[in-house]
This record gives sequence, structure tokens and C-alpha cells, in this order.
Amino acid sequence: MKVIVCGAGQVGWQIARHLAVENNDVTIVDNNPGLVNQATDALDVSGITGFASYPDVLRRAGARDADMIIAATHSDEVNMVTCQVAHSVFKIPRKVARLRAQSYLDVIYTDLYQRDHLPIDVVISPEKEVAAAALRQLAAPSTFDNEPFLQGDVEMLGITLEEDCAVVNTPLRQLSELFSTLRAVVCGVRREEHLFTTNGDDQLFAGDQVYVFTHKDDVRRTLEIFGKNTKKRERVIIIGAGNVGLSVASQLEKGSDRIRAKIIERSRECAEKAAESLERTIVLHGDGLDKDLLEEANLDKADALLALTDDDKTNLLTATRAKAAGCPQVVALVNDHGLAPLMQPLKIDAFIHPRATTVSSILRHIRHGRVRQVYSVGDAEAEVIEAQVMSTSPIAGQIIRDVTIPEGALIAAVQKGDKVVRPTGDTRIEEGDVVVIFSLARNIEEVERLLQVQIDFF
Repeated sequence: MKVIVCGAGQVGWQIARHLAVENNDVTIVDNNPGLVNQATDALDVSGITGFASYPDVLRRAGARDADMIIAATHSDEVNMVTCQVAHSVFKIPRKVARLRAQSYLDVIYTDLYQRDHLPIDVVISPEKEVAAAALRQLAAPSTFDNEPFLQGDVEMLGITLEEDCAVVNTPLRQLSELFSTLRAVVCGVRREEHLFTTNGDDQLFAGDQVYVFTHKDDVRRTLEIFGKNTKKRERVIIIGAGNVGLSVASQLEKGSDRIRAKIIERSRECAEKAAESLERTIVLHGDGLDKDLLEEANLDKADALLALTDDDKTNLLTATRAKAAGCPQVVALVNDHGLAPLMQPLKIDAFIHPRATTVSSILRHIRHGRVRQVYSVGDAEAEVIEAQVMSTSPIAGQIIRDVTIPEGALIAAVQKGDKVVRPTGDTRIEEGDVVVIFSLARNIEEVERLLQVQIDFF
């Protein structure tokens, strides 16, 4: 399939990489020649330098016979115009645009993106995706990553193991025997910055970061077994009243848990806007790094602190100060994925990575057909793929132990009708089943072949 990716920034680069690995014909467009050269040197893609919204630039990128265009530049307006030109001039069938401004995303304006107006098939909002990730962190405390699958029936939990964890030094096979009714599977382990998939003989050690897939009804029990606090969050402090922080506070007000939130915002204008938009949330004007202001916000009584400003350093320092003050859960929004190794030394419970979140969202929306969801793990080190099994799939009708699954991949969950089962070697995969597979990046193509799921957009 022929795909044009507009924008060679972090998001566009990752999307181009994912699509190129799957043997798609990818062309990346950016007005920065340096970024284009970096992409073409590192990836199996073509590159065009120029403004993505210009018809002649899209023509040189091969728009006349392209199957899809993904507009992920830094400008909402460029992304929208690019999709309009792609539709009106080149009749490109599928158009995806990344939009940031909340005014463009208001539900009352959804008609704007119909074919008779601005023909955009999928609108991606990084801020909304990041806000949703922050809310998931609150719902699953003590995890550094989490994502729902199978319409929310299964949760992927990222858990860092401590010295006092009861399952440390226990082989995974024995773990399954000890907790036979627990619908949970450990699929991936990151040890000393190296991510690998597991087998029954593997042991878990203190400091390991593990990826566990568990039934939604077993989340609390799973966290307790892995030594994590499951206390309900009742008092939350949010640093930053920008689009992300404001969205999180608004969702907390609408929730049934009645979580009490306070926002600290440095900009008076943003603070006043937040105060006008929110009903129950207390808004404080000042610097989130100000120790006295944090005390005024009752940090000592807070259950969680979310550092959601647009500055990585502010978020890291505020989260570190909150953790040092005894806050049970601190979460930091960090754009630079290279800072991820600091999470454990700084004792930050979780990072939220806008790039990874946005990439996962775009992949989830552009992969139709039998692939229902894709989630990018870490710095594109692995993917979780949710897909329906077709009658022609090599795994259809077979029990799992007889399937030649790539060494770097594991079946994490299986849905049979309305029932979700924990996969074992005796589980039979049948046509119509939906499987969730955890796969290292190097094995994704093999997994796609195993499922006989070509990337079908139509």
C-alpha cells in the first residue's frame, strides 16, 4: 500500500517506521530538509522536501496513486488543508489528521470533517489521548503503563517490582500454579533497559519492569500479588492547566468517584480560564515548583500528583519534589523519551509519553480489517496487537502449543464470543476468536503473517 506521511517530526517518523517495516510504500514530506534526510537515511522510505499542503509537493510525493495520507505536521491548519487538497485534487481514499486546538475538536463542530466540508476520515488529538492516559494511571495506581484491550475486558499493566514483592525469584511456571484462578499473564520484562518476552522458566527480580495482561476483574488482585498499593485515589494535584491538565480535571469532575482535584498553573491567563471552566476544582495561580504553594495545595494529604505542563524539566522536578515529600503516586508528562531511564532513580511512578500515545492512537485508527487495535510499548520496542482470527489464518483450529509463534511474541489473551480466557498451551484458537499478542518490534512482521492479517484499510 502507498502511504504519504506529512511531517518528519517524532510522530511522523515513528509512523513512517511502523508502516515501512510492514513493507508499505511510504513517502515522508517535510519542509525541513534535515529531517527528511534523517528519515530517508534511517528508514526504508522516500522523502520529499516542501510544504505538505502544496499540491505540487503532494504530486511529487506520489499523491496521484496514494492509498492514504497521514497529516502530522506541527500545524493544525496545514494538516487540515493537506487533507482537503488530498481529497479534492488527488482523490486519496483515506485521510488522517492530527489536530491540537480544542476549538477544532468540540463535538458541536464534528460536521466540519464530512466529505462536503473538510474531508478528514480520522481526527487524532494528542492532548485528548494524553489526558486519557493520565486518567488511566489514576485508575491503575502503582503502574508505569497501562492500556485496555478487548473493549476494556483486559488490561495491560506495567509494574516495577520491588525487593519486598512476594513473586520475586519465583519462576513464572510456579506463579501460574500458585495462583491458578488468576487470569493474568506476564508477557514482557524490561531488565537493565533490555526488553524481552518470557517463558515458564524465567524468574522475576527486583527492579524488573514487567508487562502483565489481566482480566479487568482481576486488576486489583494482580496488583496486590505484585506488591502494589491499590488504595483508591481521592485527592489529586494537577500541575499545569493547559489543554491536558484542563481535560483531566474536567473528566475527574464528571466521574462518579468524586475525586477532589486542585490545579496549580503559572500563567494567570490560563489559571483564570481554568477557574471559569471548572466547577469543583480549586485553581491556584503560581509555580508548581514552589514548595510553599505545594504546601498550600496540601501535598502532604494528596494521593497523587500529575505533572502535566509542556516543560519536561518542570514536570520531572515537580514530580521528584512531590515524591520526596511522601506523595504515594507521581506521574510526569515527558516528551523526550530519552529521559525514561530517570524514572527509577528519581522514584517517579510513571511517565506519559505524548509521542508513543499519539503513535498508538494513529496506528489504532488506520489499521482496519482484522487488526482491531495496536499499542506501541516503550520507545517503539514492542507492540501489542489485537486481531480477529480468520478461517485462513495458520493458527485457526490449532492449540497454542502446536503453533509456531515467533520467539519474541506471546499470546496474552483470547476472547471467545463474550468470554475472555487466559491462554495456555491447551487453548484452541478458532475462527472468530480475538487474540491479543505481545510482540517485540523485530517480530511484528512474522506475527502479521501468522495471523494472515494484511493491513487492510478498506
